[in-house]
Amino acid sequence: MITFKALKWGTATLVATGLVMSAAASAQYRQKISNDLSRCAASEGPAIKVTVRGIRSSSGKIRVQSYKGTKADWLKKGRWLNRIETSARAGTMTFCMPVSAAGTYGIAVRHDKNGNGKTDIRSDGGGMSNNPSINIFNLGKPSYKKTQISVGNGVTSITINMKYM
Repeated sequence: MITFKALKWGTATLVATGLVMSAAASAQYRQKISNDLSRCAASEGPAIKVTVRGIRSSSGKIRVQSYKGTKADWLKKGRWLNRIETSARAGTMTFCMPVSAAGTYGIAVRHDKNGNGKTDIRSDGGGMSNNPSINIFNLGKPSYKKTQISVGNGVTSITINMKYM
């Protein structure tokens, strides 16, 4: 016979388990990390070594974000996996983006030239893995199919060319 007390305990356990599982699932998203290039050493991985070329100025911030290479996650608000944000340096910068497992990912880079945290279309720059064309018609959001890259157990190197208006 199930008592009210047992039912209450079981419900509390299910709720607690659900909260833990939910926290674990959300923990995979929105991780702010530092740019640790040692994590892209030859014997490390899985990781993506991202070389960003064509940064126009040393003002503002550069933000590099990784996403799962799926329609459900690519460029969706709050669905980024890891984020590296640092002061911009004109020219070329290199970043190491570790990933949790081999799989399909996408990388997005943004240069917030004035560091205000907002997208200023006329001055800020951007780029994505595989360097897809970006124009006014797709508003800078190419399909996940055009930006996804396969990452194995080692380090995968990519180059992203920044684009500005």
